[in-house]
Amino acid sequence: MQSKMKFILSMFQNSQEWGSGLFDCFDDLGTCCFAYWCFPCFACMTSRDFGEHLCLPMLDWFGGCVPPITLSLRVLMRHRYGIKGSIPMDCVLSSFCFICAWCQMSREIQMRKLPVVTVKTQIHVVFTQL
Repeated sequence: MQSKMKFILSMFQNSQEWGSGLFDCFDDLGTCCFAYWCFPCFACMTSRDFGEHLCLPMLDWFGGCVPPITLSLRVLMRHRYGIKGSIPMDCVLSSFCFICAWCQMSREIQMRKLPVVTVKTQIHVVFTQL
């Protein structure tokens, strides 16, 4: 189990590509269904999982043709994880593939989450006289 986890983590931590395709919803039906049936909740939870404010995606309702928060989070995610891409492509995907873009971002967060490891150590100090 440990070696498999390390392999998956190292594979995605160093990748410059998205860990899943834009239309890979059928690989994760739970995420896809949650996004489809309750998108506002899904977007808010994804934003929170990424470390941003829970209600940040609600500001997309005040945007124009291009949802500003979706675009911003997608660009930020690419920069944080070192994923190749461009702002114009993010703009197109945020505008025309809105829910699929959020699903892809959610899958990326889940794949790149690092497990928290607690290490206990004891320090023994030995003094010697010179």
